Amino acid sequence: MIPWLTLAIALPAVGAILIWALPRVGTKAEAESASVRATASADAGGGGTAVKTRPATTTGAGTASAENAKRVALIVSLVTLALIVAMALNFDTATAGDLQFEEVYPWIPYFGVHFAVGVDGIALTMVLMSAILVPLVILAAWNEHSDHPDGGRGYFALVLALEAMMIGVFAATDVFLFYVFFEVMLIPVYFMIGRYGRGAERTRAALKFLLYSFAGGLIMLVAVIGVYVIGGTFLWTELTAPGSPLAAVDPATARWLFLGFFIAFAIKAPMWPVHTWLPTAAGSSSPGTAVLLVGVLDKVGTYGMLRFCLELFPSAVSWFVWPVVGLSVVSIIYGAIVAIGQSDMMRLVAYTSISHFGFITLGIFVLTPQAQAGAALYMVNHGFATGALFLIVGFLIARRGSSRIEDFGGVQKVAPKLAGVFLVTGLAGLGLPGLAPFVSEFLVFVGAYAFNPVPAIISVVGVVLAALYILWMYQRTMTGPTPQKLSKLPDLSARETWVVAPLLALIIALGVYPQPLLNVINPAVERTVEIGADTASATTNAEGDTEEGDEE
Repeated sequence: MIPWLTLAIALPAVGAILIWALPRVGTKAEAESASVRATASADAGGGGTAVKTRPATTTGAGTASAENAKRVALIVSLVTLALIVAMALNFDTATAGDLQFEEVYPWIPYFGVHFAVGVDGIALTMVLMSAILVPLVILAAWNEHSDHPDGGRGYFALVLALEAMMIGVFAATDVFLFYVFFEVMLIPVYFMIGRYGRGAERTRAALKFLLYSFAGGLIMLVAVIGVYVIGGTFLWTELTAPGSPLAAVDPATARWLFLGFFIAFAIKAPMWPVHTWLPTAAGSSSPGTAVLLVGVLDKVGTYGMLRFCLELFPSAVSWFVWPVVGLSVVSIIYGAIVAIGQSDMMRLVAYTSISHFGFITLGIFVLTPQAQAGAALYMVNHGFATGALFLIVGFLIARRGSSRIEDFGGVQKVAPKLAGVFLVTGLAGLGLPGLAPFVSEFLVFVGAYAFNPVPAIISVVGVVLAALYILWMYQRTMTGPTPQKLSKLPDLSARETWVVAPLLALIIALGVYPQPLLNVINPAVERTVEIGADTASATTNAEGDTEEGDEE
């Protein structure tokens, strides 16, 4: 049997190590500075010729190394994508609710920890989405960090390292292994924001991201230990099996364990009121980092709610349904309202994601099959739509040198293709019928209305507000008179077209015909709903037996 998932994790990890092994890169600025110093040394005598020759050679090797780092990163990411596509083609959709491509190897036998991986329909879509976005991010950032002291070599290595961890966190079926990936992925993101981000606040933004996520992870670690003490294993398949000690745990303990996982996932998601790290982090990130941060990493939170909160502690879920539904509705409205008032495009898109994640968590916790299928589909569609929007904003920033909305205007007159793609991705973000996010939102609304009409009706306000913040941003940046500074703004280049074209194709294809993806997602959703129903029935019966015993 081919170890698909182990290979998918190992390939980008090895690629990252290979890039780090390349020689240090010199920038053009360093080359010019070295040349000036060498010339001055030669004029002054004292071995100037040797000094002059060596920096030139080193810089030339460094430039070649920078180009090699880009090529290695792109090739490795494409090979990883091809491997995951091949794995997906071998996925049996008839049993998409069960784990497939399972691998279990002893890792730390003394503590019962395994390197255990496997994917069901939901995990497969998350892994595939991650693998699609990474090469596009690499291609989009091709020249973005060329003036950095290392020429961008470290950035591309960090992207590959992060890809390995993203695949690992979605594929992990050992709770401790999941926790390890959940925490370790913070390291590359911290450096991607702090070292390769934008603006003077990037270090503070990176630290804020790290502290929030790490604090949530520590709370989850306590719950992970509790799961092991009660369940006697870290393996997800054994913890969710009928007759597992975890299934028989007393309700109060189950609720505390649920809360330990949920807080970490709510921070990662992010939900109001633990969302404040996201606008700061996204606003200080490079566009490529923002794509992976919002498009993939934040999905670890919502994926964790489905995989661990609902399936490990189904007896505790009923206690938290209405509080989480309430927080989700607040996130939808709050994120949309605050997005309207933003003057920075990166922060605006970040706040829209807070609103969109409210729809996802709403769909998860109303506990209906339609809503959970919509939430799982929304995780994929949001990754593509918001990823495309961040990349387009990045192209605008690269041209203008600013992310402030007021610095733009009339772009559609000088760069019509860029403006057209911006409009399509924006319309996808507001849920226009025919584009991918619409199907997701519709399923969430249908399922939420079946649960209770009130939160469903209030959430519709978020869609109206989405039209306001997207169309107003487009109006202010793309229409009207063109400022003199933008009169020669270049349109999409060939490389940029290759970046956005696949995302546009996916947004349109999944908007017109989402059924193939739903065929993969639905069986896994049905399993989650079934576990919850069985547990609720068992709890009711147990309570009934207790009452009868008391009467006797």
